[in-house]
Amino acid sequence: MRLHPEVAKALQSRKPVVALESTVITHGLPRPTNLELAQTLEAIVREAGAVPATIAVVKGQVAVGLEPEELEALAKDEGAEKASLWNLGALLAQGKWAGTTVAATAFLAHKAGISVFATGGIGGVHPHPYDESADLLELSRTPILVVSAGPKSILNLAATLERLETFGVALLGYRTDHLPAFHSPKSPYPLPARVETPEEAAQAFQAARGLGLPGATLVLNPISQGLPFEQVQRWVEQATQEAARTGITSRALTPFLLRRISELSGGQTDAANLRLLQENARLAAEIARALSQGGGPSRR
Repeated sequence: MRLHPEVAKALQSRKPVVALESTVITHGLPRPTNLELAQTLEAIVREAGAVPATIAVVKGQVAVGLEPEELEALAKDEGAEKASLWNLGALLAQGKWAGTTVAATAFLAHKAGISVFATGGIGGVHPHPYDESADLLELSRTPILVVSAGPKSILNLAATLERLETFGVALLGYRTDHLPAFHSPKSPYPLPARVETPEEAAQAFQAARGLGLPGATLVLNPISQGLPFEQVQRWVEQATQEAARTGITSRALTPFLLRRISELSGGQTDAANLRLLQENARLAAEIARALSQGGGPSRR
């Protein structure tokens, strides 16, 4: 693992740092939008008073914080892999370039000593049998604060929420009592706790760390200008039925669903995705600042 000098210096002096994932760069958005967004997210974190640490695999090495030319190379590399926990070791051994998923980024950020991680939507339980994201298990065993706009819209939200409860992941609705659903600011599912400020989120995380709770604290930040929940669910249902009719399954299913939902919405879901990523990066930086000013949890 290689820490960018700026990130290492910030961690050593207990300044706020925000980890950013990189699969949104390698697999989440079309080129050149992916590079523009990656640069924008880092700029937002800086403007909010924290140091950005985009995490990726660069030539077989975990990089915590990228140089501008590395960020550009990653965004332009059409052959970049998707690094999760099950293939991370192999990708390092093979000298590959890869974007890190939520699960891998959470693990690596915590290992580097970073307490706050901003992403878009987390993975969860899919409607079809036996497809469950590694994000859930990793969030259950990694004590890091994650800012997200909720589970991705294509998931079984009720089952995902139940799994998060079973795994003991702390859920905090940011100025909301209901689970945000990624593109939608609100779903029918109530949350166990609510916070109103970055300081309150930081205090809840510190309390969990003080007890030694093993899992993550998930701050659920509703998108400010999202799409109606019922409408998004209709698009998801239509896309899912089309996938079943054409025999699309396994690893090809999620990319198909996301692309088809984008088409059905006339690009509205893509615009929402960009907006929520920026809003989450800003909130994560504000929480990281609150942790830094309050002492924050010690590195472990």
